[in-house]
Amino acid sequence: MAARSTLDAIADLPGKHAHSRQAPSPATGAPVEYDGRNVQDSELALVGAGRGLRAVVARIEQVAPTDAPVLLEGETGSGKELVARLLHARSRRASGPLIRVNCGAIPASLIDSELFGHERGSFTGASATRHGWFERANGGTLFLDEVAELSLAAQVRLLRVLSEGTFERVGGGRVISVDVRVVTATHRDLRTMCASGAFRDDLFYRIGVFTVRIPPLRECREDIPELVAHFARRSGERIVGVPIAPSAAEIEALLAYAWPGNVRELAAVVERAAILGGGRRLEVAAALGDDAPSVTSTFPTLADATRAHIERALVHAHGRIEGAGGAADLLGVNPHTLRGKMRKLRIDWSRFR
Repeated sequence: MAARSTLDAIADLPGKHAHSRQAPSPATGAPVEYDGRNVQDSELALVGAGRGLRAVVARIEQVAPTDAPVLLEGETGSGKELVARLLHARSRRASGPLIRVNCGAIPASLIDSELFGHERGSFTGASATRHGWFERANGGTLFLDEVAELSLAAQVRLLRVLSEGTFERVGGGRVISVDVRVVTATHRDLRTMCASGAFRDDLFYRIGVFTVRIPPLRECREDIPELVAHFARRSGERIVGVPIAPSAAEIEALLAYAWPGNVRELAAVVERAAILGGGRRLEVAAALGDDAPSVTSTFPTLADATRAHIERALVHAHGRIEGAGGAADLLGVNPHTLRGKMRKLRIDWSRFR
């Protein structure tokens, strides 16, 4: 089967919750995951990694040995955090800390204190000196999830530390140097945000030195059967200690659903179906619920159908666009027209070469 760029599964991280701890933060309870242990490749259960995930893993392997900033683009639930953890595990920083921060959950007034820390007495309630995320991630990786949610003022401070590798704590005058690899992620279109002035161009160029796009599950439907089998086996083992083997009819029903929540939603639905089935079978119809689109009425959008048709042509032409037997020739269009359509649909040509 031809390689497609997709994230095939949410990571199974054995003991993740037992070994991770919440980094100390102000009273806001900002969600900051601090992972002080090594993240090993063996812990990242990538279903179909030799097929659907191959292009993504190949790009990670290219950039992991470097210290270049990496921007992960993908819809909610597509698995950006898994890719960030895989990148950290395969980098020279694997023995260092990995800190994940949800930028969208931090009040704008506390961003500076969270990112860079503060000195005792720098503001009301600052009863002790606090190290920020950059200091805690020193020697490791700082994963800034939903980076598009940062305010413009916070973007300026982030740009400075990325450019110079130094910063000052809030209320402090001492310049602090750190060695941190920054990985960012977003489900929003940063290019459009830059055009509208909502995101700084210079910061986008800095964090987007190397970009990895994680396609939605609807573009990679051929991976669903293997994913369902993986999640069903895991759910059965968790509930009754015996894996569940999904039937062909159950897989067909799940194939017909649109999966707007991507792999995360698929994992949740399969687990819910296993619970409803007592841990011994999948109750798919009940798990999808009455409010879910009918599994018999799901219909691809024109963009989805066009993207899939172009990708099939690229697979048939082994990634060649021009010339006799090329994708443009197969589709009956001008090569320049095809390239423009591929850019608009964000088809990664490199996956088919």
